[in-house]
Amino acid sequence: MRCDQLYVAGLGTWLPPAEPVAEAVARGDVEEAVAARSGMRSVTVCEEGAPAPAEMAVRAADLALRRAGTDGSDVRMLLHASLYDQGNALWGTASYVQRRTVHAGCPALEVRQVSNGGMAGLLLASAVLAQGGGEVLLTTADRFCPPGFDRWRSDPGTVYADGGTAMLLSAGGGFARVRSLVVVSDPELEGMHREGDPFGEARTAPAGVLDLEAHKKRYVGRAGMSFSVARVAAGQRDAVKEALADAGTEAAEISRWVLPHFGRRRLETNCLRPLGIEADRTTWDFSSRVGHLGAGDQAAGLEHLVRSGALGPGDRCVLMGVGAGFTWSCAVVEILHVPGWTA
Repeated sequence: MRCDQLYVAGLGTWLPPAEPVAEAVARGDVEEAVAARSGMRSVTVCEEGAPAPAEMAVRAADLALRRAGTDGSDVRMLLHASLYDQGNALWGTASYVQRRTVHAGCPALEVRQVSNGGMAGLLLASAVLAQGGGEVLLTTADRFCPPGFDRWRSDPGTVYADGGTAMLLSAGGGFARVRSLVVVSDPELEGMHREGDPFGEARTAPAGVLDLEAHKKRYVGRAGMSFSVARVAAGQRDAVKEALADAGTEAAEISRWVLPHFGRRRLETNCLRPLGIEADRTTWDFSSRVGHLGAGDQAAGLEHLVRSGALGPGDRCVLMGVGAGFTWSCAVVEILHVPGWTA
């Protein structure tokens, strides 16, 4: 889908302190060999007493609005995306973020598309802004914590990080323009994160630590490795190919690639080799010091590239996302000018 009037007006992140991987190894949180395979140097971790996910989103949103020079009164919709438990049952996280950030009685909705939630929110925002302009505030936040989640072992190959992000999207202008946006879905793969776990009654706490690897192994054992690998590769390939075509650009013209914050081995297998790009053209240096922010990798990665001066006027970058289910997303973003809040 080509985007004609979709701009990024502001970005913000709130991340807790990064804990060196060596400390996690010394404490016994992860085996040294597993940590080495991930290639991670550190991961952002909330200590006891740190802000709840909703408050992380508020802090990121305040920064994005301030950088955009607005109080949020023109926001027509607030979208909050998350991957893990937000901390309270039967509660609207998006409404809390709305009450604390924007001065508008707009709809406040939650997006539940796991790790692809931020990019799904971008798709929803584009539809809203095409119907009358204004602004949409998109936030993400997660805290991956015991007893239900082990940031190192629940999904081997990806190290999960705590933090919040925000992106203010506008139909009226901004420092960057979203030139195209594509989301591809393949529901045949939804069992990869569920296989072997029967549907049941609601429960207040998980039965032990979440083990996504076990679901994947059972799914691949039933569906076959070649089938699974081929479907995953096809979804990502189609999303990237269509987004580049809709933006009228080639892969060689992309300055930087904002990829999901996978560990290094998974990043090589799923992204770098299939796309034919080197790690130094991606956000790996940043993501290896942060970890996987659930639905927020894309906003955090783009903010890092802009704030550090890695992107300048005329540069184009790609935002890529993938979520269980499966969905793959790809957006081509062009930098129009350097915002005043950069380094």
